[in-house]
Amino acid sequence: MSVGADTRPDAADGTRRRARTVLVVLALFIVVNAADKAVLGLTADPIKAELGLSATEFGTIASSFYLLFSLSAVSVGFLGDRIRPRPLLAVLALVWAAAQLPILLPATGFGALVATRVALGAGEGPGFPLANYTAFTWFPEKRRALPSAVVVAGGAGGTVLAAPLVVLVSNTLGWRAAFGMLGAAGLVWTLVWLRVGGGGPYAAHLGPGPADDEASVDGELRADDVPAARADDERPTAVPFLRVITTGTWLGATFSTFAVMWTLSLGFAWLPLFLEEQAGFSDAQVSGIVGLPALSMAVLVLSTGAVAHRLLRGGVTARVAQGLLGALLPLLAGVCLLLATRAGPTALLLPLLVLAFSAGNGQTPLINAAIADICPAGRRSAALGLSYALAALSSLFAPYVTGRIIDAAPTEAVGYGRAFDLAACLLVAGAVLSALLIRPDRDALGLLAAHPAPSAASCPSPASSLSPASGTSPAPPAASASGPDAEPSAKE
Repeated sequence: MSVGADTRPDAADGTRRRARTVLVVLALFIVVNAADKAVLGLTADPIKAELGLSATEFGTIASSFYLLFSLSAVSVGFLGDRIRPRPLLAVLALVWAAAQLPILLPATGFGALVATRVALGAGEGPGFPLANYTAFTWFPEKRRALPSAVVVAGGAGGTVLAAPLVVLVSNTLGWRAAFGMLGAAGLVWTLVWLRVGGGGPYAAHLGPGPADDEASVDGELRADDVPAARADDERPTAVPFLRVITTGTWLGATFSTFAVMWTLSLGFAWLPLFLEEQAGFSDAQVSGIVGLPALSMAVLVLSTGAVAHRLLRGGVTARVAQGLLGALLPLLAGVCLLLATRAGPTALLLPLLVLAFSAGNGQTPLINAAIADICPAGRRSAALGLSYALAALSSLFAPYVTGRIIDAAPTEAVGYGRAFDLAACLLVAGAVLSALLIRPDRDALGLLAAHPAPSAASCPSPASSLSPASGTSPAPPAASASGPDAEPSAKE
């Protein structure tokens, strides 16, 4: 049932409040996600000492997290277009908890660590793209960069919060207790999500449910309740998926994310050890230092998301606001990482490392929004999931390759330098490709022109239906009487 502002004056305010609540809970979802990834690196020293691991063996454990990461992200990404976010995200969080809690057992050794990290990676692979997709269901197209930034910032928050807490628990109760603590956090998040979570009105219609005659189904708002959301649904969904994933925007975004995720997984697994073994910092100092890139990442993610949002509202093209602006960030990260390997233990080392392991991820919300903007609603979850899955393949190789490089080098210092240089070159290449290829305006227009909707009423011609600012469809007349960024009349 469609609800207008004249009949439901409080509906829009209520939906906005719930959108903000869901966004916060999704950010906490990514906080737990990031902490689960970071805990291995933060407890690397006691794990290596207790189990007698070489650098290659530790790198194998770190890489095993990503063995099923990409496959899971792809398969569950396609399910995200068919299954509602509430049960899907709850199941993922339960998988995280089930993978972390067995490490409390004293018998857990190298093989068990590999097995639990594989299971954890399978559960966490779809987490980030599905959290983004769920956030997008609560916001119209021109307002998606900032919500995506909030979700990405949750990853930074996870590292900031986890680092001192994990080190404290590890030093007082043992490294196994740190894993158990995060397993419990996954259980708590699941209970909160089942209470307040759900999909929003801007999702593709997922088919009839048992209560389809109501304004909500299992706590999730229907697209039919929001005129602007219906317009998003009415964009042609018959666009072949292959056409979407061969656009320059999708390819440029995916390769750049590949480079960024290589560096992030390198940082999760090896940066704490590098700071302790090569830079000479203590455990307590490392627990504070590893949070600095996360804080910088949060600032960059939120600020670039806000800047892109203002640029799009001001009429700047999406190529500039999402493509060129985003490309500056991995470029900065790559240059800083190249310089860090040559700075030595000087005052410049920490600032360079902070930017090297944070700036690249500032691009993520911009390219997520770019992919979302070129896709019809029915292809969005799968496109985001496949992009993230292919990019995450870099995370499968980065920790292991780094361990091999360190073991093969004449000294550990030389090995770390070579590994960091490799990551820096990938970041620079990703920045160049994203600057050249990410053009959401052009790609959205091309997809719409090549695959028009069956009815002119449901999809106007490309020339009239794409806004110059974002390359996406404007709201229909009922929702856009006050401009392209007008709020939906009943719900947002």
